[in-house]
Amino acid sequence: MWDEAFPSFLIGLREGLEAGLIVSILVATLVRAGQKGRLPQVWTGVAAAVALSLSFGAVLTFTAANLSGHAQEAFGGVLSLVAVGFVTAMVFWMRRSARTLSADLKEKVQASLTMGAGALVFTSFLAVAREGLETSLFLWTNARTAGESTGPLIGAAVGLLLSVGLCWGLYRRALKMNLTKFFTITGAGLIVVAAGVLGYGLRDLQESGLVGGGSTYAFDLSGHLDASSWYATLVQGTLNLTVTMTVLQVVGYIAYLSIVMTLFVEGVRGGKAAPAAAPAGAKPSEAAKPEAVKPDAGKPVGAGRPRWVLPTAVIAVPVVVAGAVIAVSDGKQDGSATVAVSEKECGKGFGSPQPGQQVFQMHNTGDKVSEVYLVNPGSGAVYGEIEGLAPGTTRALTATIGSGDYAWRCVPTGGTSVTSATVHVTGGAEVKAVKPVSEDDLKAPLDSYKDYVNKGLATLMTQTQKIQADVRAGDLATAKADWLTAHLQYASLGAAYGTFADLDKKIDGRPDGYADKEQDPGFTGFLRLEYGLWHGRSAADLTPVADELAQNVAKLVHDFPGQDFDPGDLPLRAHEILENTLQFELTGDTDMGSGTSLATTQANLAGTQELLTLLQPLLDERDPQVLVRVNAGMKRVGDLVAAARTADGWTPLDKLPADTRRQLNGATGQLLEDLSPVPALLEIRKAA
Repeated sequence: MWDEAFPSFLIGLREGLEAGLIVSILVATLVRAGQKGRLPQVWTGVAAAVALSLSFGAVLTFTAANLSGHAQEAFGGVLSLVAVGFVTAMVFWMRRSARTLSADLKEKVQASLTMGAGALVFTSFLAVAREGLETSLFLWTNARTAGESTGPLIGAAVGLLLSVGLCWGLYRRALKMNLTKFFTITGAGLIVVAAGVLGYGLRDLQESGLVGGGSTYAFDLSGHLDASSWYATLVQGTLNLTVTMTVLQVVGYIAYLSIVMTLFVEGVRGGKAAPAAAPAGAKPSEAAKPEAVKPDAGKPVGAGRPRWVLPTAVIAVPVVVAGAVIAVSDGKQDGSATVAVSEKECGKGFGSPQPGQQVFQMHNTGDKVSEVYLVNPGSGAVYGEIEGLAPGTTRALTATIGSGDYAWRCVPTGGTSVTSATVHVTGGAEVKAVKPVSEDDLKAPLDSYKDYVNKGLATLMTQTQKIQADVRAGDLATAKADWLTAHLQYASLGAAYGTFADLDKKIDGRPDGYADKEQDPGFTGFLRLEYGLWHGRSAADLTPVADELAQNVAKLVHDFPGQDFDPGDLPLRAHEILENTLQFELTGDTDMGSGTSLATTQANLAGTQELLTLLQPLLDERDPQVLVRVNAGMKRVGDLVAAARTADGWTPLDKLPADTRRQLNGATGQLLEDLSPVPALLEIRKAA
């Protein structure tokens, strides 16, 4: 949790100490002036600032929760940029003001003493509210980045408590601290953290569609680094650097960090000659000591009213305003009432929703896990769904409501589906629903795919036997050419998402996880043979490898017709093939020396195209535009790959120009995004 808590700890410590120093100076100035009776006015301003900050955080949290997915990304991205701006301004302001902060505040306090309670409350409120609002915004951004609030809140709480202790020690003169050095070190740390927040915010804006370049990656290390490892998690939590980042993220991160850190360091060097500030609790010199204020001077405004009126008002106002904002935001979500789900009753609590996006809280009141669907009861088309809703749990379902008929369908595990009463909605726009897909719908495409693979495997067996003969004859030059032909044939069959069960690893597995990597006896198949052919191994060394490859392919030809297939895997495979391509082929992870990763990529494109052709009737019936986008993306990636083939053969991946490689990665990433609706559109639903 520390990796998620540290950025919030730093902002809590920094902002807490900054606000605490201001309060300490205010209190010390009043005490030295003999005006202890005015201290409640300071605490009133502080309390009002805290109430405002907490209310601001609540507004951010609850209003963001009621936005659509894209709107949440845009909201979070914009506020991340605002948070970066606030923190940057705060860092530079404190660097300039730390040395004169005490004198400036004392002067304001002296002016406030002659103007009554309101002025002193307002002075302390302004002094603390700025830091409070910045803290709320930055903590909200950190919590959203981390994906959970526990770590960031714990980090902020520890930082704030530590800052309170430090300020108390400074006020009591029990602690000495070089505040200039402290704010310099924490300022540099916050600049690094803010650079990460900037990169995260830019990614949010790209995912929302407000900013382009979301599939143009500067690097993708997911094939080489485990994103869930402790070191990757630590770096992501503290610096917001991930294993995959777009070009815009990297440019924004580097530009901000280099420019802002340079200006900050130069400012620190230029200000070293200035005198240091006195500690918050230090006694002023006689010349600077304020004149005593007469008891009757500056009589508080409204002194005839009870003392609790002003504190109550200034604290209640931001809370009431925040509550009103949240209430208005929630009021727009007419469908946010809890809807019951069970094997006996489905849809209890479902009223007549207003058109537009709605959030329904689905609560399983039964004793069985249930699938939940919002459907058109006439056609069975699905508007929204929750899979695996456990007994006693509540999960939110977001759906867009238009004109038409709506009902809830609950399908408990091992039970009979239950459909609620139909609700008719008018006044909304037409909303597309997903027409359910059954196993029978996928039977014809699956049979055609099996036939395609059976024919391809028969050809593959002949090709691997040819390689076996080449190696046995010692003709390794011919074996190289035949190896490429056979490997591309295998790649075109779409060996993804468990197509060939355990035999896939034996035929085309990578050396990952083996103790001796490429030399390990457990590493077999096409890639093991490739490594030997292109690393000068002898025919005698490679004969057992070629024999084992031919035997495994023959076994696959024998086993494949009898393998069981889940029809629902077919749409997943249409996305999975190119996902593996981006992760392994286009990172060079599977290149064992032949430099033919791009040839394999072309074969994977062919396998994907075969699947899409088989699924086209089902896709066109549900969303014709999906394949329009996908086909355009397939052509774009195919053209980039084809351009890498010359008269001398395939260009190795590491020999591609950097711009071309970035274009290829970006185009493939965009193609995967275009393919992502396919599994969702063709998912087999129990509501069908």
